[in-house]
Amino acid sequence: MPDMKRRTLLAGMAAVPAAACTELAETEAATDLFDAVEGWHRVAHRTLAGRQALAREYSLGQRSPDIRGNGSLTVETPEYQAALVNGFPDWRLEVGGLVDNPLSLSLDDLRALPQRTQITRHDCVEGWSAIAQWTGPQLSDLLDRARLREEANFVVFRCADNLNGSDYYESVDMVDAYHPQTIVAHLLNGEPIPEKNGAPLRMRIERQLGYKHAKYLTGIEAVASFDDIGEGKGGYWEDRSGYQWYAGI
Repeated sequence: MPDMKRRTLLAGMAAVPAAACTELAETEAATDLFDAVEGWHRVAHRTLAGRQALAREYSLGQRSPDIRGNGSLTVETPEYQAALVNGFPDWRLEVGGLVDNPLSLSLDDLRALPQRTQITRHDCVEGWSAIAQWTGPQLSDLLDRARLREEANFVVFRCADNLNGSDYYESVDMVDAYHPQTIVAHLLNGEPIPEKNGAPLRMRIERQLGYKHAKYLTGIEAVASFDDIGEGKGGYWEDRSGYQWYAGI
């Protein structure tokens, strides 16, 4: 688990007004934190937005009749198709990278953990939205069980789908990783997640746009930087299409 002093500072920075950035940057504690992350633009995201606030949650009656698929609608490998037919009995979620206790979790393992259910709105960068109920363990619980190391600054999500010859991936920093509504979802509206929506596992990053909600999840990797991952910008679309790494809403 990251040092509590550091996590408390991260949380406090989310509420700092923009006008205080210069003053904050001159303090020893803030300077140490800034050195631990990649670039002032990412620090600015922390200071300019109330990122600890919860995304709005809705009632059962407000759910959308259908949650459309977007991006990859399946994984076209024989291994995935066989797993899909059989209900994913051998699917594993690997939690590794900068951790002291790597995890390899089956779907049953994930179901046995404490669960969070939330009804939230999915906002796509293409302009459409939908409200749905999602259930799964909190990412923070997995990271704590894996014993995250101090030098970990980001969490990378590895996926089974491959687009144009490159494996899909996404990432968040520790503010979003430890947000209470960030979950590894395995249920959509009380049922196993459908193929088009990322079966059997997908991330829910409720304070960010839909392309951050990685589907067909196979791995969670704690890293210090993105230097050796893809094009170094923190995500598949960020590497290729100029999407912003932080897609807050």
